[in-house]
Amino acid sequence: MNCDVCKQKTATVFLTQIVDGKMQKVNLCESCSKEKGVTDPKGFALADLLLGLGASEEMERGSTGQKCPMCGFSQADFKKTGRFGCSNCYEIFAEGLEAMLKGMHKGTTHTGKVPQRLLKARQHAEELKRLQRELRKAVDDEKYETAAELRDRIKHLEPGAAGV
Repeated sequence: MNCDVCKQKTATVFLTQIVDGKMQKVNLCESCSKEKGVTDPKGFALADLLLGLGASEEMERGSTGQKCPMCGFSQADFKKTGRFGCSNCYEIFAEGLEAMLKGMHKGTTHTGKVPQRLLKARQHAEELKRLQRELRKAVDDEKYETAAELRDRIKHLEPGAAGV
């Protein structure tokens, strides 16, 4: 079995980590394991395991050895712990972090989960606003037949209507 980092030498160090109930395995050769600090727990790049091999190096390339002015945290601290020191760190190290997050997730904006009833209510409100904008435009453009159709649809969607 080849090393997951260099893809050339035979792997002799096998790491297994369980995150959120999912098992992740990393296979390293002797030289890559020493380079990553696996034999020295204090120097081990936890961020590499949590975020994918090479992730912390990618962050370091995006930064010029800067430190957070609020907490004094550096890229090296993040590499060792896999965590930032404060919320300001996310802004200070944003450049390297954004590239890393894009590789890990669908996007870089957290949308979270929304209860189904709230989601339907939001969609309903957005549809109502959209129709009201279209109605104003139709009236301004003197398209009265279209405006009448939009008015009827709005009446159907407004609170207290039979369909809601």
